[in-house]
Amino acid sequence: MRATVNDTCIGCGLCAGTCPVVFSMGDDGLAHGGEIPDNQRAEAETARDGCPVSAISIED
Repeated sequence: MRATVNDTCIGCGLCAGTCPVVFSMGDDGLAHGGEIPDNQRAEAETARDGCPVSAISIED
């Protein structure tokens, strides 16, 4: 399972604060996703659902 962040990201940092195992803030000031460990699925979904611009997708 993988989380991706699209180009509507505004760099608010909510996802990285909610689920730092999956999301990180890049040098470009925007969030970047990654692989979701099984034990982080709920946190990744919370980050996705809390994104103010709906920039996060979670794919199997």
